Amino acid sequence: MLKFTAIMLDGMNYAAWLFLVAVGLTLIYGVMRILNIAHGAFYAIGAYVCASALGVFYAAGLPDALAFAVMGIVALVAGVIVGLAVERGVLRFLYGRDEVLMVLVTYALFLILEDAVKLIWGVESYFVYQPYAYFGFIEINGLPYQVYDLLIVALAIVLGIALWFWLERSRMGRMTTAVVADREISAAMGINVTRIFATTFAIGTVFAVIGGVVTAPKISVTPGIGAEVIILAFAVVVIGGLGSIPGAAIGALFAGYARAISVHLAPAYELFAIYAVMAVVLAIRPHGLFARASGRKI
Repeated sequence: MLKFTAIMLDGMNYAAWLFLVAVGLTLIYGVMRILNIAHGAFYAIGAYVCASALGVFYAAGLPDALAFAVMGIVALVAGVIVGLAVERGVLRFLYGRDEVLMVLVTYALFLILEDAVKLIWGVESYFVYQPYAYFGFIEINGLPYQVYDLLIVALAIVLGIALWFWLERSRMGRMTTAVVADREISAAMGINVTRIFATTFAIGTVFAVIGGVVTAPKISVTPGIGAEVIILAFAVVVIGGLGSIPGAAIGALFAGYARAISVHLAPAYELFAIYAVMAVVLAIRPHGLFARASGRKI
């Protein structure tokens, strides 16, 4: 029973983390048709900026409870600045080009941003464990579990609902849905497609940065963390279907519980588990579980 509880909690926590780092990727692809490999670099920037900000925060002797407000502000500000800088500075000149070219451009951006991170923060590791330890443990079915990890689950749920509400209930979200359906007709109807693209890319970047920010207190922030994340994020969105927000959530659950089961029952297959799930799903549904049907223009 203890092992079952551990699998359920770890799977839920890992799925929540995967959703945070993958949903921005699938949002950007769904609206802009850009397979954004630079997404992993945005995650790394979030982790480094959070580590630096919290380092200054704790050095100043400020109350620990305010650290979470700092993390939220850092995620929002860094995500918007980086997202708009990349979209306005590079990607807007390439809209309408072949998707393969966009992959190459975002891969180049990933490499550039990875080197920029090393130039700014160096190659040493950063540790900011205080927020992770602040809430302590809670006992669930006889198993001690970090409250911080449960808060990540709650955050993923809240942000997922907020994203759904924005897409389905807000005026900007409905215009975004129209742009997804037909970019040219939307522009002809007076929708500012340029603003939709900039907003979408900024929101997707904020999600990647949030993933890095909430992870920074749990890990050693070192160069290269973005490369691993982008591979996992691609696996999640491929399982769920590129461009599908519900698909990202379901894909994260599949991948999260596949990893948790492997870790607790067959540790030797941990690295293989997520990709095995992806292979099985693609064998049954080659475009993912929730891939949208798309019309062919003639």
